[in-house]
Amino acid sequence: MKQKILGLAVSSLFLLSFSSAHAEECDLTYNMKGWSAFYKAYKGTGTVTCPSGKSAKVKLSLKGGGFTFGASEIIDGKGKIRGVSNISDIYGGGFALGGHAGFNKSVEGRWVPRGARTVTLSGKGKGYDLGWSMGSFNISKP
Repeated sequence: MKQKILGLAVSSLFLLSFSSAHAEECDLTYNMKGWSAFYKAYKGTGTVTCPSGKSAKVKLSLKGGGFTFGASEIIDGKGKIRGVSNISDIYGGGFALGGHAGFNKSVEGRWVPRGARTVTLSGKGKGYDLGWSMGSFNISKP
C-alpha cells in the first residue's frame, strides 16, 4: 500500500512539473487612474506580451480598501504574469495586496496571487496619495 501511494505521489510530481514546463512569464504594460479614501477604485488598460509572440489588449480594474487616501495616475506601469500556458490564462481576477505613495510623483506596487498564475505590478506616475490596500484585481477583454 505504501509503495502505491509513493508511486502515485512521484508520478503526480512528474506530471505537474511536465505540465508547467510550457508555462510562460508574460509582460504587462499598463496605465491606470483612480482615487482612494479608505475605499480604492482604479481602472485602466494595458497590453500583455508573451515570449511565444502572442499578445492581447486588456482592461484592468482594482477595487478594495485599507488605509489608503488620494488620487493618482500610473503611466507605463510594468507587470509580470507568471504561469501562462495559453493567452486566455491572463484573464480573470484575484485577491490583490499593494501599496502606493506620492506627492506630485506617485509610485505603486501590487501583488496578485492567482494559484499557479501570479501577477506582480509596479508603476510610476503622478498624483497625491499614500497607503496600502487589499481587494480584487481583474484583467478582462476590452
